Amino acid sequence: MADDSKKVLKDLHSLLCDELVRRIRSGEASPTDLNVARQLLKDNCIDQAAIEGTPVLRLAQNLPFDPEVERKYGT
Repeated sequence: MADDSKKVLKDLHSLLCDELVRRIRSGEASPTDLNVARQLLKDNCIDQAAIEGTPVLRLAQNLPFDPEVERKYGT
């Protein structure tokens, strides 16, 4: 890939990340924006273990899981 093309892709990636962060921080992110952010992280192999004190654990603790399903599967 030509150097110009690499720079364009790098700039596009950076702009997309900056815009997603801006929308999320401002509270204006739509469900679609959040899905784009999720997929961008996944596509770039960025993940986080749900360990004490992490945002991922706080998210998991606040999701509306069905207690019946948790009891059935022991989670």
